[in-house]
Amino acid sequence: MTDDIEEVAQRYARYTAIGAVVITAAWHIGYDLTVTIAGWPSFRWPSLAAAAWIGYTAIAVIAARSLIRTFGGLTRAGRPAVAVLAVDVAVIVSCRPEDLLGAADWGWGSVGWLGVMLLWNRPRWRSELIAFLSVNAGVMLAAMIVTGTVDRVSIAKYLMVMVGSITLQLGYAAGCHTLRVRAEDAALLARRLIADDAWRVSAQRIHADRLRRYAAIRDVAESLLKQLADGADPGDPRVREDCTAGAMRLRRLITEREDVPDELVSVLRERIDAAERRQVLVTAPPFGQRMPALPEGVREDLLRAPVRALDGARSRARVTVSAMSTLVSVAVVADSDGLSISTTPVHEPSGVVVTYQRQGGDVWVNSIWQSP
Repeated sequence: MTDDIEEVAQRYARYTAIGAVVITAAWHIGYDLTVTIAGWPSFRWPSLAAAAWIGYTAIAVIAARSLIRTFGGLTRAGRPAVAVLAVDVAVIVSCRPEDLLGAADWGWGSVGWLGVMLLWNRPRWRSELIAFLSVNAGVMLAAMIVTGTVDRVSIAKYLMVMVGSITLQLGYAAGCHTLRVRAEDAALLARRLIADDAWRVSAQRIHADRLRRYAAIRDVAESLLKQLADGADPGDPRVREDCTAGAMRLRRLITEREDVPDELVSVLRERIDAAERRQVLVTAPPFGQRMPALPEGVREDLLRAPVRALDGARSRARVTVSAMSTLVSVAVVADSDGLSISTTPVHEPSGVVVTYQRQGGDVWVNSIWQSP
C-alpha cells in the first residue's frame, strides 16, 4: 500500500515537472519561433532576435534536463535567471519602438515560463518566482517609458498581457506545488497508518504471549499448591526448586517493559520457555532495552552460540542481553557439558565476536556486535 501511494506521489512530481517543460517548449516553438520568422523583416536587428531565441532555447534545455532528472529547478538558478532577463532585453532591443507591444516582441510574455522551469520546486520558489516575474514586468515597463509608449492603449495592452501571463505562470507553478504537497502528505499518512497497524499487531502479539505465559505459570502454581495440599514437604529440594523457577518466571513476566517485540528477544524468550519446560532453572533480567537496527546476518550470529548453550543446559542457566546505540551483547552461563567451545574468540563474517569460557561444569558464551 505504501509503495503504491509513494509511486503516485512520484508520478505527481514527475509529470507536473514534465508539464512545465512541455508548456515552455510548445510556447517557445509554436509562438516565439513563428513570430520571429514571420516578423523577420520588421525587426530592427533580426540577427539579435534570432540569437535571443537560440539563447532562450539553450537555457531551456539546461533547465529541462534538471527537471526531468531531479523534478526540481537548478540548484544555482541566479545566473541563468539573469541570462533569461538578458534575452528579454535583447528581444526588446531588436524590435522597432512601434513594435514594442506587437507580436514580434515575444520575450516579455515568454520568459516567465522559463523562469517557472528554472525555479521549479526550489525551497523559496514562491518569492523567487514572484521576484523574477516582477523584474520581467519592470524591464518591459522601463522599455515603454524609454520609447515613450505610455498612452492609455499601450498601458492597457501591457497590463492585459502581464496579468494574463503572470496568472498562468504563477498559477501553474502554485497548482502543481499543491498537488505535489498533497501527494506527499498522502504518502506520509499511509506510512504512519501502516506503522500504527504494525505497532497494534505487535502489541496484540505481546499481549497474547503474556496471557499464554501467565496461563502456564498459573498451571505450575496450581500444580505446586496441589502438591503441598496433598502433603508434599516444603523442604524438599525439588519442591523448592519448582517454587523458585515459578517465582522467577512470574517476576520476569511482570517486569517486561517493551511494547513492540524485538526478533532477537523473541527468539531468546522462546528458548528460555523451552528450557524451563525441561525443568531448567533460568535466570534472566528484564529485556527492556531498545535494540538498534542490526545489519543482515548479525542477529543470527549473535544468537547461534548462546542459544546452543541454553539448549544444552542441564539444570540452570542465566541469560543477559545488553544493548546500546552501537553495541549489542548476548551472554549465557549454563551447566552445559556437551557444548564444544573455542579457546580463542571466534570472528563471524557479520562482525560478531563470540567468546567462550569454561569453569568447572559451567560454560560462559558471550556474543558481541559493535557497529563499525
